[in-house]
Amino acid sequence: MPLVHTPEELSAWLRLTHEPGIGPATARGLLRAVGLPQRLYRLSRDELAALLSPPLAAQLARPPSREQAATLERTLRWAEHPGHHLLTLADAAYPQALLAIHDPPPLLYLAGDPARLSPQAIAIVGARHATPDGLANARAYARHLAQRGWCIVSGLALGIDTAAHEGALEAGPEAGGTVAVVGTGVDVVYPPRNQDLADRIAAQGVLVSEFPLGLPALPHQFPRRNRLVAGLTRGTLVAEAAARSGSLITARLAADAGREVFAIPGSIHSPLSRGCHALIRQGAKLVESAQDILDELGAPAGSSRSAPGPEGAPPRDPLLVGMGYGPIHVDALAARTGLAVPALQARLLELELQGRVARLDGGRYQLAQAG
Repeated sequence: MPLVHTPEELSAWLRLTHEPGIGPATARGLLRAVGLPQRLYRLSRDELAALLSPPLAAQLARPPSREQAATLERTLRWAEHPGHHLLTLADAAYPQALLAIHDPPPLLYLAGDPARLSPQAIAIVGARHATPDGLANARAYARHLAQRGWCIVSGLALGIDTAAHEGALEAGPEAGGTVAVVGTGVDVVYPPRNQDLADRIAAQGVLVSEFPLGLPALPHQFPRRNRLVAGLTRGTLVAEAAARSGSLITARLAADAGREVFAIPGSIHSPLSRGCHALIRQGAKLVESAQDILDELGAPAGSSRSAPGPEGAPPRDPLLVGMGYGPIHVDALAARTGLAVPALQARLLELELQGRVARLDGGRYQLAQAG
């Protein structure tokens, strides 16, 4: 659980992160030099001048402005509400995975359960304007991994992010849960149409931001959000992405931090497959089912959950096992199972009539529960 800070301590942390001209890197440098923020604000102007430029030293030596004081007061009142938390670098509950990146935020704003910031987390990211197959994959992978105890991290955007959060929530409250890292203040939902989803995540998972309360969506904030999505996890799965996509930034940040990168291949004719194919060429691990990720990362530490399929138990039919959890062409399925195409098509028709598989365009099939 977070530390119980005194009002003076928490106000000092908040003021430091709100200081004009003091970014996260400078703030961390000051903390290394001085210690906790309340000690920083007890220094004289001359002592501060040894650490900062004269204008910044004068700024920190003065009492907070009226506007600053009002912002600090509003934020402290917000943190008093149930489910609202301010998590500082000094808290034992601060995510250890973030401490390993080169620029961890000095302060995190949380709405939800801080315990959901699990070290056993996987990011699922991808295109905002995703295809039906991409959405189905993201949802099914998230549900499957969450059922195994993995926490699913994404960015609350439309498309793949939304499908990943929803899949994790579908796994139930006892599963791994989900974390939404937002590029706004944690009290601002962007896009607005995801308000209901954000409310469900706050109730069953946690919303996370490093940005001050009330901050609206601005383009330069989303790359910073992406580094936290990658930094909170042991690996990042790109479900679908164009050649130029913010998801590729997240994947690069994950690789730079020494985390695993996974990508789902798609049609060579689909523009939204090009980003995933580029990642695979660069060394990302090609995955055809959620089990491929589990084979790479193993079970979460301390987890005793078995590997469930889309309905909560491994499918017993060998054909369903061979299908995996993504769309597959009948020819590929024939090669995978060793069945002749005519016999395979007859069996698929039977399963389709039973509602166990779904027929897609282009001669492809998918487990019906993955949509």
